[in-house]
Amino acid sequence: MKIFVPGRLCLFGEHSDWAGGYRRINPDLEKGYTLLVGTNQGLYAEVKPHPTQLILSTSLSDGSRKESLVLPMERETLLAEAEKGGFFSYAAGVAYQFLTHYRVRGLEIDNYLTDLPIKKGLASSAAICVLVARAFNCLYDLKMTIRGEMEFAYLGEITTPSHCGRMDQACAHGNRAIAITFDGDRSDVIKLKVPKDLFFVIVDLGAGKNTQEILNSLNQCYPVATNEVQQNVQKFLGSISSQITQEAVEALQKGDAEQIGALMNRAQAEFDKHLIPACPSQLMAPVLHQVLNYELIQPYILGGKGVGSQGDGTVQFIVKNQESQQKVIEIINRNLPQMQSLKLTLHAERKVRKAVIPAAGFGTRLFPSTKVVKKELFPIIDRDGRAKPVIMAIVEEAISAGIEEVGIVVQKCDRALFEDFFKSPPPIELFNKLSPQNQEYSQYLQDLGKKITILTQEVQEGYGHAVFCAKYWVNNEPFLLLLGDHVYSSDTENSCASQVIEVYEQVNQSVVGLTLMPAEIVYKAGCVTGIWEESNSLLSVTQLCEKPALEYARQHLRVEGIPEDQFLCIFGSYVLNPKIFEYLEEHISNNIRERGEFQLTSCLDRLRQDEGITGYIVKGRCFDTGLPESYRQTMIDFRNASL
Repeated sequence: MKIFVPGRLCLFGEHSDWAGGYRRINPDLEKGYTLLVGTNQGLYAEVKPHPTQLILSTSLSDGSRKESLVLPMERETLLAEAEKGGFFSYAAGVAYQFLTHYRVRGLEIDNYLTDLPIKKGLASSAAICVLVARAFNCLYDLKMTIRGEMEFAYLGEITTPSHCGRMDQACAHGNRAIAITFDGDRSDVIKLKVPKDLFFVIVDLGAGKNTQEILNSLNQCYPVATNEVQQNVQKFLGSISSQITQEAVEALQKGDAEQIGALMNRAQAEFDKHLIPACPSQLMAPVLHQVLNYELIQPYILGGKGVGSQGDGTVQFIVKNQESQQKVIEIINRNLPQMQSLKLTLHAERKVRKAVIPAAGFGTRLFPSTKVVKKELFPIIDRDGRAKPVIMAIVEEAISAGIEEVGIVVQKCDRALFEDFFKSPPPIELFNKLSPQNQEYSQYLQDLGKKITILTQEVQEGYGHAVFCAKYWVNNEPFLLLLGDHVYSSDTENSCASQVIEVYEQVNQSVVGLTLMPAEIVYKAGCVTGIWEESNSLLSVTQLCEKPALEYARQHLRVEGIPEDQFLCIFGSYVLNPKIFEYLEEHISNNIRERGEFQLTSCLDRLRQDEGITGYIVKGRCFDTGLPESYRQTMIDFRNASL
């Protein structure tokens, strides 16, 4: 398995993570509040299980040579290595924590590329901790959430001589913006939405700082201030930093780059005023301030400030646009060659514009009717009493959620059939015999057809393969996925598809619609388990299982608060990030089949491990048209449910 873990950039709120941690001793202190984003650079690794050892091979940033750690998976040995300090100690510390809390074997990690600057305030140590935690979680199927990986990465890091706070492990969330509050030992992650691209430049100053001296000096100001210097440190890391960070969160979610720049300048000025006296040898930072005020880059930047523990380590700028980003890097590379510049682009959240509907099956369970009529073209009666093919009801479900383009995946031989239905007007003889209402409806059907693209699955190799056939049409966008033999009826004013899309926009990660199913039919469906984010509504999914045996479901797929012998099963609607195609392609390339076909559910579980998946209990009903009995019942119930 290949894993990428980025570094993390603290845009605002540095030091407030550990400062807020002191609230467990002094509750009069302010909560910590940080605004962070993952970098575009990080650690790349290939991981696999090992029966008895922890093996970590890492390449230097220039790829010139490799260094390796080889240790037996024994608690005492791992702890001794962790306590030595240094790069390898972080891996040993995390392995020690996993061996203490789980029954795991070893790992073999090939960190074949690192393009993240080390010891520059970009959480390189946390990145290796998260990498090791994620490797254990994925390879041994520990069903941990991202929060769980963050916690074990943190426990692993503090097993070493490092005195980091909990903020650094935010790199587990990838290249996205989040805010985190810190209250004693509790931390809460807030996922943020970015409406437009924001452009940053990170500059490794090529100087030096003593992070340990900075942290030791500032920690002396806690938990209770005894002089003015200490009071000022607590004031900045408390109310001042919190206020600036909250304003920055608001500006970021408006896409207001100018305001973010102004807040960076303000944060640096307040930092200098309140914190330099606590550690002047490190925080006077002459190189940092020289670059912040460097005249040649001023026309292109909107603001800037120090990174991480501050000092002469790294500086961050927010710039006007992509061209300014490149210009700043060129100026620094040309005039300050001892410094290294990196781009960081925070991309806008992508709107869900496209829907994919797989409709390429043979319909064997409805044979012999499907010998003459595709099951997706079987008739259904809607709430208006209009007879229409099932596929049209599904397309309308997608359009009701604001979808702009619909891709229908069909067999090659059926392409003309679907094209004809959605895109060709009826013969003039038939059109003239239609009622005025149906003539008008015929035009509606043509308009609907303009939003539809017919895609083909050359060979029928399973549901996952059918979804993969839409990869290039989806074109790296998030997409709504609806089954080709299910129709939906909402219990609210919002359609079922709209509900799932709204949740995606809320949580900014892939979403799978869920419904309750009784034990006797759980073997027919995909089933999930997880941890409630919102009781009986939003679930942080920790496992997906396709058509589980009942005994397995009872042992492994129970969810707290769900009645006994009922399970959360897949509703038949999803919003998926395009990374799902990587896993589908991997399975297809390596001929990884289940029950003879390429399935979606196992790839969804890989997506869960990498990015996280939210489950949402849809307020509505899903009607199956793919079986004779369920189709008959759908014909009876669907219209009434829509009324």
